[in-house]
Amino acid sequence: MAIPLLSYAPKSQNQRVAGYETPGDEQPRTYTTDNILSPGDMGVLIEAAYRQIFFHAFKWDREVALESQLRNGQITVRDFIRGLLLSKTYYNSFYEKNSNYRFVEHCVQKVLGRDVYSEREKIAWSIVVANKGIAGLADALLNSEEYLSNFGYNTVPYQRRRILPGRAQGELPFNIKSPRYDAYHRAQLGFPQIVWQMEVKSFVPQDKRAKAGDPSLYKSLAQGINLPTSVPPRVTASNIGDYESKVPRRR
Repeated sequence: MAIPLLSYAPKSQNQRVAGYETPGDEQPRTYTTDNILSPGDMGVLIEAAYRQIFFHAFKWDREVALESQLRNGQITVRDFIRGLLLSKTYYNSFYEKNSNYRFVEHCVQKVLGRDVYSEREKIAWSIVVANKGIAGLADALLNSEEYLSNFGYNTVPYQRRRILPGRAQGELPFNIKSPRYDAYHRAQLGFPQIVWQMEVKSFVPQDKRAKAGDPSLYKSLAQGINLPTSVPPRVTASNIGDYESKVPRRR
């Protein structure tokens, strides 16, 4: 018998408040296969999915098989997100480097596009991880009514309503608010590291910087040239024995 999800009370976060503002540059951009017009648009959508789940995907992190299936229409964006959550990169970078509570917080932020409501919600999803593993947590989040009503099958998840009108500053992005490693693992890796910079760098405006061909660019090159410094020996008249025979004469 499956254990039901522990109940928790949602709080009034930004995404739970109805918005009536006109969409603009500050609104999050939506990436969906409903308006794909070219293969290039599909590549942009895939990069957006990597940024949402991994924050950045190196060549080793890319899931080539999943990308091919998504491009060919064999899977939906929701299936692609599930594959990224179950990938080796996500397991090594988020599950192994964090506790279950911290891992749940990462998953809720990246999949549902919001912060966890309370510690009780963390405990509720952590019970799912303990009983069903990472695959069970991914399925529970992706099959939830909250995910399907906001993103459906064809839209890449995003941080919902990060910026509200009438506020000087919006909420921090999830990748800044929740770094990949928690405090314990950052300490094990030696972070943060203090870097002392002995050289003071000055800022030079663009219009005052030396352009190509400026003699000042070659100053250091000229100073680095080592010219011979040998001085010819000084010869006096007393050092010359038979100086009369040394003087050429016209015959």
